[in-house]
Amino acid sequence: MTNKMILAGFGGQGILFLGKKLASAGMENDLNVTWLPSYGPEQRGGTCNCSVILSDTDISSPIIGSPDTLVAFNIQSYEKFMPRITPGGVLFADSTLIDKRPERTDISAYFIPATQIANDLGYPKLVNVVMLGYLIKKTAVFERDYMRSYLTDSLPESKAALREANGKAFDAGYGYEG
Repeated sequence: MTNKMILAGFGGQGILFLGKKLASAGMENDLNVTWLPSYGPEQRGGTCNCSVILSDTDISSPIIGSPDTLVAFNIQSYEKFMPRITPGGVLFADSTLIDKRPERTDISAYFIPATQIANDLGYPKLVNVVMLGYLIKKTAVFERDYMRSYLTDSLPESKAALREANGKAFDAGYGYEG
């Protein structure tokens, strides 16, 4: 099993954090992993993406030409990376910010209003965790209970106050019916 993922959006949406959590969970589950960030000089609001590969075999390169999974948090990322998804691959998109739907019939596409859900919960910075819950539900790349506890338990003590919020955001994404 190899899953090549590109996660992309604006800086500040938690793209790199999400990629790191997926890669770290993969390492904890004895998978071979890569995590390769790419971002501009802007700290917030600039474009940002990262590549994550999870594999039970050796990984020859961290560079992903055609992702198996794309997680797009904004329209720019959707337009840039969606055409590159491998046939049979999967698209996850934040429908709060992306109003297009793919014309491609050779991929599975899932849309979740992740930004709206995070805002409704009162946690606007946890859009990435909402998306993670939905991604886990639809792909089962990791078991739900494992990923939820890994997400909350791996936060450092200095961020202990975020454990409950992360759990609620994850549950909201996982519970989304769409």
